[in-house]
Amino acid sequence: MNSTVAAPGIWTDGKRHLWWLGALPMATPVLSGIFALATGVQTLWWSGVVVIFGLIPMIDGLLGEDRSNPPETIVPDLEKQTYYRWIIYSCVALMCLSVVTTAWMAAGGVDWIIGGGLMQWAQAHHLQGGLAGPMSYITERAQVHGTIGWFTYLGMAMSTGAATGIAINIAHELGHKTKPLEQFLAKVALAPTFYGHFFVEHNRGHHVRVATPEDPASSRLGESFWVFLPRSVWFSLRSAWHLERERLHKQGLPAVHWKNTVLTAWLFSVVLWGVLIAWLGVTVIPFLVIQGIYGFSLLEVVNYVEHYGLLRQKLPNGRYERCSPRHSWNSNRIVTNIFLFQLQRHSDHHAYPTRSYQALRHFDESPQLPYGYASMIVWAYVPFLWRRLMDHRVLAHYSGDVRLANLQPSKRKQLLRQYGTRYTD
Repeated sequence: MNSTVAAPGIWTDGKRHLWWLGALPMATPVLSGIFALATGVQTLWWSGVVVIFGLIPMIDGLLGEDRSNPPETIVPDLEKQTYYRWIIYSCVALMCLSVVTTAWMAAGGVDWIIGGGLMQWAQAHHLQGGLAGPMSYITERAQVHGTIGWFTYLGMAMSTGAATGIAINIAHELGHKTKPLEQFLAKVALAPTFYGHFFVEHNRGHHVRVATPEDPASSRLGESFWVFLPRSVWFSLRSAWHLERERLHKQGLPAVHWKNTVLTAWLFSVVLWGVLIAWLGVTVIPFLVIQGIYGFSLLEVVNYVEHYGLLRQKLPNGRYERCSPRHSWNSNRIVTNIFLFQLQRHSDHHAYPTRSYQALRHFDESPQLPYGYASMIVWAYVPFLWRRLMDHRVLAHYSGDVRLANLQPSKRKQLLRQYGTRYTD
């Protein structure tokens, strides 16, 4: 590992205060709603999507990379600093606020504001001074621009889904910890997307099988994202259930049991969705479904990017070689790393799963993506562009020997002909 490491005696975390920017996507749905109501610019409801696919990639390109690593002697103290944990906890709280607020807006909250409900509430609670002015202005502007249409509704759901999708990364950070509070918050962060099984599958499935054909969350050379998506969703869910069933079986317990972590994680979703539907009515269901699907699809497209075509080789004893920095695609684009809490330093995460985001390191030997994850997601959505961008990088990573890559079975012969005419099975 050759990288820029400051001397322990003088090292400071230059991103210490910048990590709070990671909370911005969690708050974006609410902020965009306020600005949309105040200005009448309906496209502002789409701000969550624009931030991910527009703003972050653009700033990424301007600010470039950060390859610096904390000195190893500093890491134990860095891990102990609760400051960094409170940033993560705040993200969970903001995500919950956004989900509840935007669900309310989508289910009739905007119409309530237009009808003067906000001002009546303010008067009933004797709110005056600084708050009365903005509330009055928002009400007046909302009345001018009228109720929301399907385009606005979809933007609200998609922007919320962007927040809940990124919240899965927060759950990922928390789920690797052993403290009960952090495991609880991980399940809370997974609740809006109904993806509680990720809590089990990621830790005990993906981390064991990563970069092998047996891992549903490791994409294969020649496999498009749209083929990968249903495969990863279904087989990851099935794997999580099987892992819990086997664990409980060893304890002499049935699969359907209150100790089943998949079921208890899903219970968080049942409670959240159930409370919102009971409070807001069935009109909120389309909103919840759209944000949930879009949210977990963001996790899956990141999964697709992280290990595309990479393969751990089999040893003479039939086992796979140990996971190394060479088995994850990485990026040092500083802006995406701040917003995703250094998820892009993925090789170090697989080497040390419990290591906190502020201590993750860059490895020179790990394969590097041409852009940050936020940009790569856009490429992944267009299969022919993705393959033009990435296939030759996978091939170069294996010194031209395509047989060493994780190949899509249905395209194996085609890939061998295309990239390795001298090879035969």
